Amino acid sequence: MSERAAPFYCPYCGDEDLRPNETGHGAWECASCNRAFQLKFLGLLTRGVQRNHVEGDGI
Repeated sequence: MSERAAPFYCPYCGDEDLRPNETGHGAWECASCNRAFQLKFLGLLTRGVQRNHVEGDGI
């Protein structure tokens, strides 16, 4: 199984200087704004993926 993806930027200040936090899985800290936050996957939406089928020339 592959490792989970890391966030690209801080949701508060937008900086990219992030490090894993010691509090647990999904916890990150931003060295720029000195904030800690946690990411959590909630689940899949029931509607799933929907594609728009448009008639016409495909380029």
